[in-house]
Amino acid sequence: MSLTPTVSPRLAALGVTLLLSLAAVPASATTAPAATAATAEEQRLDRAAPQEILRRSGFDSVAPEFARALDRAHSYAEAKRVVVRQGDALWRRAVDRAQGRGPAVGKADLSRDDDRPLYWARLGMTRELRQWEPSRFGLSKARHERLIRALENASRGHDSIRYPQKDRAGHRLKRILVTGFDPFTLDRDVRISNPSGATALALDGAVIETADGPARVETAVFPVRWDDFAQGTVENTLRAHLPRVDLFTTISQGRVGRFDIERTNGAWRGGFPDNENLSRTETVPVTDPATQPQWTSTTLPYKEIVSADTGRFPVRDNTSVTEIPAGQSAPVVRPDGPTAGSTAREGGGGNYLSNEIAYRATLLRDRLGLHDRLPGGHVHTPVLQFGAGNTDPATGAVTDPEFVQNRLDIIAQVREILTTAMNARR
Repeated sequence: MSLTPTVSPRLAALGVTLLLSLAAVPASATTAPAATAATAEEQRLDRAAPQEILRRSGFDSVAPEFARALDRAHSYAEAKRVVVRQGDALWRRAVDRAQGRGPAVGKADLSRDDDRPLYWARLGMTRELRQWEPSRFGLSKARHERLIRALENASRGHDSIRYPQKDRAGHRLKRILVTGFDPFTLDRDVRISNPSGATALALDGAVIETADGPARVETAVFPVRWDDFAQGTVENTLRAHLPRVDLFTTISQGRVGRFDIERTNGAWRGGFPDNENLSRTETVPVTDPATQPQWTSTTLPYKEIVSADTGRFPVRDNTSVTEIPAGQSAPVVRPDGPTAGSTAREGGGGNYLSNEIAYRATLLRDRLGLHDRLPGGHVHTPVLQFGAGNTDPATGAVTDPEFVQNRLDIIAQVREILTTAMNARR
């Protein structure tokens, strides 16, 4: 008995027709839907505080306008143009707002120095894009993910770092590169702001007067997500610029009531959950791990910075690390830095993503052969605190006068630290 089924001529003809019709459809249109569920980070958008922050900044229209623009796209190429254009527009709008440019929108009364509208508006855009299923063309999962990455890069300033040769008066410009971070620990207090991100917005494109003349500051903001760092977002963003700048510093929020210049950075992830509630406990994953050092160090002029009067908060030269000494198995705190042959467990900046961005940036500096000529490292700002009587996340307001003043003072002091660091290069 034959195992080949008997097919009538009519059914055979129908089969040929079906095969021909499928062949005429683009391959991308036959893939499974690329849309995915909102991330843990995006799901926080629906809480009361983020919605209030968006409304009171005028940024509540960003995601709906983006969704409408996406729906008008007729192809993947057109969708990518929409993503990049609107991502860059969000970054520019946030920078302009932080620097006092552009009109207030509607009843927006949130202070202009606030970094949180950028953060929550970006998440609104990524959620719209993540759940978008175009009706005019097919979109594979891989292309969908590339659109999300393009949106992230554009809306964080990663694609817009540019240094003009001279200022408007014709003076040659020195170059400073600064990075900040998104808010984090949002499940503890969803109202939180990150002064490093606010500083990045306040200083992007700013010109600082130094003893050697004007210096142009360019900035970018990074996510608080382990996996983005493992995928190389820091190196991909900074690699082209480090050889061309005169000074760089990564910045994050650190300890209460003080700035720290972190002397040493360690190659260890300590596992604290990120903004996606993911944990990673491992050696910092980098390319060419066979040549990876356990420690990197700052080349910022820390002595001059800590001795200068830069603002209301004390600035410390932080030399402490936690290591596993050579030949031992238990971690030990070393107040004066690591010992020879030890294994990192905490840099001066701990073992979270602030330590990791410092480690990655200074390792990149060293691998590019710039250690001896490029000042660079990490600055930890004070924790940005709400005012007295507004500390309970369950009942507190999203802002208060002391909260705003603390943020403004931190931003101003970072600017002075950068000026001091540039002057020390002479």
